[in-house]
Amino acid sequence: MNLSFKFIKSVSNIYDEMTNNGFSLVYFGEFSHDITMMFTSMAENDMDKRSEEKVIKKKVFHVLVEILQNLNRHSDEMNDAKIGNGLFIIGMKDDIYYIISSNKVNAKHKDSLETALKQVNAASRPELKEMYKKQIKDGKLSDKGGAGLGLIDIARKSGEQLNYQFLQIDENYYFFILEVEINTKKIEKEC
Repeated sequence: MNLSFKFIKSVSNIYDEMTNNGFSLVYFGEFSHDITMMFTSMAENDMDKRSEEKVIKKKVFHVLVEILQNLNRHSDEMNDAKIGNGLFIIGMKDDIYYIISSNKVNAKHKDSLETALKQVNAASRPELKEMYKKQIKDGKLSDKGGAGLGLIDIARKSGEQLNYQFLQIDENYYFFILEVEINTKKIEKEC
């Protein structure tokens, strides 16, 4: 089989981009429970190879699971089995884990999601803790089964602002990109 030069160059560019940015796992597709379990296992093995501290592994694992569950439950691009589709990337560079996800969001959901992200990013650690408690006690389930705890919990565990962007696809959909950073040096100083 003869691969075209254009295809080989594309693969080479993707490989270089992943290597330069410290990405160890990139996936695009559906996010079933089995796929979520596979990624968490792979990430855990990678952290074991790095001999990460238990507290760091726990935070990365928790954020990873929450983001994967959000992709599964809240993507506005679902297959017939009601499993969400999206893009997931995890990597590490300069002592910072990067967990990036993206998925389609219906235009009617964009404003409420962006409002929630702004509220989470504006909150202090104690305020996030109170928001989490209040949501556990008073939160209402959405039509997709969530109570709005995910973003709060991700911010609490990462200890960082949630970086996000909405790119408009058409009048009905946006491409929602979420990047979460977990700074291992900062966590080690806190312990």
